[in-house]
Amino acid sequence: MKNKLELAREIINQVDLEMIELFKRRMAASKEVALFKKENNIPVYDPDREIDLIEKNLSILNDLDLETYYLIFMHGLLSASKEYQKDLIK
Repeated sequence: MKNKLELAREIINQVDLEMIELFKRRMAASKEVALFKKENNIPVYDPDREIDLIEKNLSILNDLDLETYYLIFMHGLLSASKEYQKDLIK
């Protein structure tokens, strides 16, 4: 019989697998955004879009205990997306 730690880690492992697939989908969409931006001479960084996205997602999260950690997560994700777009546009 598994203890609580092992069960929690199994959940984390499963969620990580799901997040990898979602990350790949998100980055594929980021690639399409980068190509559009390149064709239309639009800068990669769009601060208004980031603010809107974060505010919308925080309202969906609706959990004050997790808000700080979600912001850390989103800033990392947005940073990775912008770097990927910059590399693609070069």
